[in-house]
Amino acid sequence: MVEYPRGTLVSQPYIYQLASQNAHWLSDRQTVVATNVANASTPGYRARDVVPFADVLATTQVTMAATNPAHLTPAASETEAASTPEEDGAEATLSGNSVDLEQEMLKVGEINRAFTMNNNIKRVFHQMYLAALK
Repeated sequence: MVEYPRGTLVSQPYIYQLASQNAHWLSDRQTVVATNVANASTPGYRARDVVPFADVLATTQVTMAATNPAHLTPAASETEAASTPEEDGAEATLSGNSVDLEQEMLKVGEINRAFTMNNNIKRVFHQMYLAALK
């Protein structure tokens, strides 16, 4: 809750919390990818990645609030996220290193696009929020 000068309390919209959580996850993923690239020539180093954001989101236990008995509730199949583990196609070299620089650079591009999308969504939502308050 954010307190404003007039003493009214306004809750922070959930989208900002979600965007913040996604930004932290992207930052962690970028750190892991940078570590992989830094260890690309280290013998025996195994490439790593973080768990998908969908799995992180599934552990937050966000449920819909029903303030009226007439509100719709989701079916059980809609609330369960289906996740399939991704197979890492990297094969170890003779030194035992499994870092594929091409794959790591693709991940860097994905992270960059996700950061940009996250910031654009926050910016647009903020503009809509301000327009609604005018």
